[in-house]
Amino acid sequence: MDNKGILIVVSGFSGSGKGTLMKVLLEKYNNYALSISATTRKPREGEVEGVHYFYKSVEEFEKMIAKDELIEYARYVNNYYGTPRNYVESQLNAGKDVILEIEIQGALKVKNKYPETLLLFVTPPDAGTLERRLVGRGTETPDVIKSRMLRAAEEADGMDAYDYLIVNDDIEECRDEVHRIIQSEHCRCSRNTEFMNQIKEELRGNLKGEL
Repeated sequence: MDNKGILIVVSGFSGSGKGTLMKVLLEKYNNYALSISATTRKPREGEVEGVHYFYKSVEEFEKMIAKDELIEYARYVNNYYGTPRNYVESQLNAGKDVILEIEIQGALKVKNKYPETLLLFVTPPDAGTLERRLVGRGTETPDVIKSRMLRAAEEADGMDAYDYLIVNDDIEECRDEVHRIIQSEHCRCSRNTEFMNQIKEELRGNLKGEL
């Protein structure tokens, strides 16, 4: 079987719990690597280079763009954010399943470059739960919550592009479901053509030996 890792993109509404889901997934299972983004924004207090982000100057980032060293990138509030190709590919080649937690537009760019990417979309069980979670954070104003709900309504139109819908009701059940989906992907025939060809050749050789 192919021992190369799988590239996974996880997206979801703000408040869907995807960040918490990634945290508990990595805590329980050790074969996952959460991709580290590059950014031109300054480190916040407590953030560490190579752990939270790879911090770049605008010039360094634009050189990465020119050299096609990013799987995807975008610009938000005058700062660049992107996924470094070398980091992701080295983790995949080491057999790690690499998870990118990015929004829908970035997810589709990744899928375009890497067609075998597994796309997972995380959602709460209903809109009411999403709003309660946003309010429950206690960190956002009513106007911000309203804007996040409006954005979620727009993002919902993109769910059809994903391979699996992950309903995050119970976090532990959701974590284990994500793990099962990813592990089952390793057995997909299209990911194991080399192994299947080997078996075919061995069987043909065996038949020739019997003639």
